[in-house]
Amino acid sequence: MVEKNGAIDQNIKSYDALMSPKQLLTDLPRTDTMTSAMEYGRKSIKNILDRADPRKVVIVGPCSIHDPKAARDYAAGLKEIADAVSDHLVITMRCYFEKPRTSLGWKGLIYDPYLNEGGHIKDGLHLSRRILMDVLEIGLPCATEYLEAFTPQYNSDLISWAAIGARTTESPQHRQLASGLSMPVGFKNSTHGDIAVAVNAILSTKHEHTFLGIDEIGDASIVRTKGNRYTHIVMRGGSNNSNYDAESIEHVQQMLTQANLPPNVVIDCSHGNSEKDYRNQPIVFQEVLRQVRDGNDGIVGFMLESNINAGSQKIPSDLTGFDPSELEYGVSVTDSCIDFQTTASLLKEAHKNLARV
Repeated sequence: MVEKNGAIDQNIKSYDALMSPKQLLTDLPRTDTMTSAMEYGRKSIKNILDRADPRKVVIVGPCSIHDPKAARDYAAGLKEIADAVSDHLVITMRCYFEKPRTSLGWKGLIYDPYLNEGGHIKDGLHLSRRILMDVLEIGLPCATEYLEAFTPQYNSDLISWAAIGARTTESPQHRQLASGLSMPVGFKNSTHGDIAVAVNAILSTKHEHTFLGIDEIGDASIVRTKGNRYTHIVMRGGSNNSNYDAESIEHVQQMLTQANLPPNVVIDCSHGNSEKDYRNQPIVFQEVLRQVRDGNDGIVGFMLESNINAGSQKIPSDLTGFDPSELEYGVSVTDSCIDFQTTASLLKEAHKNLARV
């Protein structure tokens, strides 16, 4: 227990020492194969954003990863598809370990790796890094969402694309964080559908920032950034509306142009755009693909929430006697996902259509 010190720590139960980022990277070092896959993803996505590469990026995979074996199995299957469509699509796997919750719920593998609310964050950091390494060894670039400012020090050397989520796009802390990240970053519009907050985030992130953080050995530091010019909007719809239709996309691209920003957008086929029904993701994907075929070059990519099997399942609120091994294999424990067969069909359909453009 924490010894109370005057007016501070009144609601703190304990402080537990955390290994430094350098220690974790030493324990789990990146190999040349991993580096090659990570750099391929970063370079390809940057070239797509610069319009130097005519391909489209697809950020695809589980809403969140809770089962390392299922993640590896999914990655192995996705790699076969990625190789087959690589002349028109850059496939990057969603490896999301931090889940910002609207109220309560499982916060992700980093914070709760055993799905028991045990708070084993050190184990979560090790396990999540191991999963990223496995995916890269298979040959796929990795994408993730960053929630905490410290997390990138522990895994960003393995990440090709990062997201700032709908609940945090307006946060100054996350804009500052993104300005120092080494990979392209997508800012989602707000949960209510507000696009202006994402445009303002991009404008902010392009500039230098100074903020509080940690360095590679875990020391509290003043962080000074150069700014990140590879930031863009991810349109995910809102609470009561979608924004994947041609009129909505063109309106956002006009907003970006007026702000002297590249009119680059990635369309999230889930969340508000699917009306939170995973079965609608193919409809969204196909409509956006049609717009690409009709000549909207500013649509630089797609996002799909996909798993081995369709739908979702719940971690019980009462964990008494709960055994994570009893969960259905390859099924999301957060947002519902389309299954792998549907995913493969969509990616092959996109490849076939883009070959005609």
